[in-house]
Amino acid sequence: MRVGSRDTSSIPRDGVKVTTKLLSLTRRAREDPKERFTSLMHLLTEDFLGECFKELERGKAPGVDGVTVKEYGANLEENLKDLVVRLKSWRYRPQPVRRVYIPKAGGKKRPLGIPVVEDKIVQMAIKRILEAIFEVDFMDVSFGFRPKRSCHDALVAVDKAVMTKPVNYVVDMDIEKFFDTVDHKWLMRCLRERVADTNLLRLIGRFLKAGVMEEGKYYQIDRGTPQGGIISPILANIYLHYVLDLWFEKVIKREVRGFTQLIRYADDCVVCFQSGKEAEAFGERFRERLSKFGLRIAEGKSRIIEFGRYPWLRASREGRRLATFDFLGFTHYCGKTRKGKFKLGQKTSKAKFRQKVKEINQWLKNVRNLVELKEWWVVLRKKLIGHYRYYGISGNMSEMWAFYERTLKFAYKWTNRRSERKSYNWQQFQRYLKYNPLPQPKIYHLIYTLSSV
Repeated sequence: MRVGSRDTSSIPRDGVKVTTKLLSLTRRAREDPKERFTSLMHLLTEDFLGECFKELERGKAPGVDGVTVKEYGANLEENLKDLVVRLKSWRYRPQPVRRVYIPKAGGKKRPLGIPVVEDKIVQMAIKRILEAIFEVDFMDVSFGFRPKRSCHDALVAVDKAVMTKPVNYVVDMDIEKFFDTVDHKWLMRCLRERVADTNLLRLIGRFLKAGVMEEGKYYQIDRGTPQGGIISPILANIYLHYVLDLWFEKVIKREVRGFTQLIRYADDCVVCFQSGKEAEAFGERFRERLSKFGLRIAEGKSRIIEFGRYPWLRASREGRRLATFDFLGFTHYCGKTRKGKFKLGQKTSKAKFRQKVKEINQWLKNVRNLVELKEWWVVLRKKLIGHYRYYGISGNMSEMWAFYERTLKFAYKWTNRRSERKSYNWQQFQRYLKYNPLPQPKIYHLIYTLSSV
């Protein structure tokens, strides 16, 4: 790879041709659900890889080679030519991902793998190819990392099931360290259901076994797909499509007598049941199913609870509260409307609230002396809007106001600790806010579903 400073804005890109080929894959996959694609590796051309390079996020941390997206793109044409030559001659080998750790709710840390730029480009290309083939097979119960689907769509699905269907129990089960424990042999078997191109499968296998670098030390891996890799989400969806989604649809739903529904976002899922016995039976079978494929339940985070309209009515008569469950950063609970009718309530979970408050406090502490107030104030506005866009769902206004007020207090605190001399008293800070207001909470997603029961 060469890192230079030559402008490559004039490099031709045949985006239409690439898109047409991917659409052709999708059409063939839809027309024949059993077709296995034998010729895919030839799609990794300079044009296609150039399109994939454009999709990479700028400003992200570099991999083990220290090369940034901007540096790689400075001599893009020659770099891509060299990459294609090495791909065709099998001299291309993915480099180990750089492992870092990011904060997680509950005080724990989540491992994150950062690939080098060149590997990101190839992963993006493989992702687009696999997506074109497998997306037509994926089921409606799956929402994570899919085109035109989001976590808020998954939240709507939960709300709709609880509000309009006879849901009495919820199976809330987490898969323990899913991305770290995916069985490579089973994953390759899942891929071979649709992909018969041995060269592409071989390339994916190299990515899976590339290993990780942590604090200068190399670790070889024989399981898992590193979180942070562009290819990891699509591989996870393919794996869970065959391990969980299809099994639930073809086996579980045909055996139960009452209502049941699965809602999955990546490796996080909830299952609604009408019957308590069937919910219990599913819990055991779910453990057995995961064990067969090298996965296991996170016992401390998994349980079966009474939940829904009729359990809430019984609990209300008996003067007790039903248990709640967390899903996608929200606590889901049984509540009532102003008119006293049943509703599914959703609010920011306590763990996520504490995590986000801690993150904004730490960011303000770190940034206060790096740049002038007017510069980081603009970034703070964007951070608040980002928080509202995710957590701004119906019924969650009080939690967002709590976050806004905490942020104001931290901003006031750290603004006054930029030097030994106090910058503002509270009245002066309020005056600054008047002319430089921070965005206030806003509802972005209307989740409420009208009951049909």
